[in-house]
Amino acid sequence: MERECIKEAPTVEEAVDAALEDLGVQQDAVQYEVLDEPGRKVFGLGSEKPARVRVWIRPEALTEIEEARRVARDVVDVEEPDEEAAPAFAAEPAEQFSDEDLDKVADAAVETLKRILDAFGIAAEIEEYEGDEREIILDIVGGDVAVLIGRHGRSLEALQVLVSAITNKRLGFRYPVIVDVEGYRHRRRQKLEEMAGRTADRVARQGTPIRLRPMNAYERRIIHVALRNDRRVSTSSEGEDPFRAVVVMPK
Repeated sequence: MERECIKEAPTVEEAVDAALEDLGVQQDAVQYEVLDEPGRKVFGLGSEKPARVRVWIRPEALTEIEEARRVARDVVDVEEPDEEAAPAFAAEPAEQFSDEDLDKVADAAVETLKRILDAFGIAAEIEEYEGDEREIILDIVGGDVAVLIGRHGRSLEALQVLVSAITNKRLGFRYPVIVDVEGYRHRRRQKLEEMAGRTADRVARQGTPIRLRPMNAYERRIIHVALRNDRRVSTSSEGEDPFRAVVVMPK
């Protein structure tokens, strides 16, 4: 695993965020130094100078993360779904399930997730609530849970697939269960949706396609969905994992 990296971005905060994504940890697990402060154009000439930071994982956090990941390799080792395929839980619309059905799904999913957390040796709380489309969201909070996110959210995505697969098999029917870690997935979705909007604006203005950085299946799907109803652009995924990326094209 990477222990440190150097990143550039328009601001120090964005550069640190990019480094946290690459390292797969949250900010309380790292230290950083600013190598270059961001600069601006002089009299409208030249280019804006990006911020440049070096970010590294604290030694004590690194020890905890490596031990947790050793356990994670045995527990969370499943393939990611293709974002362009129909979701595994799409057998029936969510509104066709009764409140009793939802209680069964939630109980089974929470029990499954608790068993997995025990295998990690992580003591944490699981907050359960219903999403905008009646999906069940399980948010893991408290304790040393940063390791559950992983590089670009890959460990979290694998955990998501594992919990859904076990829960669906136990119940005999499929229903959307979303696993999050201290709101990471929610914050990540907001950032990606903002990125999608800015990219669509640039594509519409310039009239040329833009290829985004490589993303995992979950992230690519967020981009596709965010721009699905944008009449100015269309999207597609190109390349092979782990370098598969979304391309935003003018219509």
